[in-house]
Amino acid sequence: MIILSDETADIPTPSGMMRMHVFRPAIAGRFPGLVLFSEIYQVTAPIRRLAAMMAGLGHVVCVPEVYHEYEPAGTVLAYDKPGTDRGNFLKHEKPLAGYDHDARAALDWLESCPHCTGALATMGVCLGGHLAFRAALDPRVRATVCFYATDIHAHSLGHGKCDDTLARVGEMKGEALLVWGRQDPHVPFAGRQMIREALEQAGTRYEWHEFNAQHAFLRDEGHRYDSALFLQCMDMARTFLGRTMHLSA
Repeated sequence: MIILSDETADIPTPSGMMRMHVFRPAIAGRFPGLVLFSEIYQVTAPIRRLAAMMAGLGHVVCVPEVYHEYEPAGTVLAYDKPGTDRGNFLKHEKPLAGYDHDARAALDWLESCPHCTGALATMGVCLGGHLAFRAALDPRVRATVCFYATDIHAHSLGHGKCDDTLARVGEMKGEALLVWGRQDPHVPFAGRQMIREALEQAGTRYEWHEFNAQHAFLRDEGHRYDSALFLQCMDMARTFLGRTMHLSA
């Protein structure tokens, strides 16, 4: 499906204007909405390509700049040590309430977007996997797709490193698809087990997949990229969202 990929929307949040990058089908019509949360590097080229793919599958996709309070609009952090250090610093500098306000603002904008049906889902990788999972605590979110979500098991998102994401999992009304790399040092076996046990205890509807892969195996830059697994995961996401969002799978 041909898409539009050069649109942005600057929306108000309690901590200032937040830029979102918008990707959507070029044909007339209304489509389910998907908030795609990025890694710590913000809206990089691999994230844009992921957003374009999801838009091409029939979604209105918005990608917020997660560090809008700290960096000028349009800032992209590099996949190098300074970029990694800056992204990790900001991940723990930003208040937890700021992440929540941003997610709510993105969902509000998408819900009212004239190109969106009002059906909402979230998706994310790395930091964005956690943000997508946490955003799905909003009862409007029908589905969330989370790839190698960091910090959930450690309760360490945000300033003070004391988030309550896992404790609130019972608030999730939609369904979750969670995908992990077994060789990911950021989410070890014990951490994955902690998350899965919380989902079971809460009675959450979810799919769980683990692969022999490193952290960031979806990122199509760098030595950890697994192209075959990327395609498999995209097909899983397509089928999952097609079912949960009432699209043809």
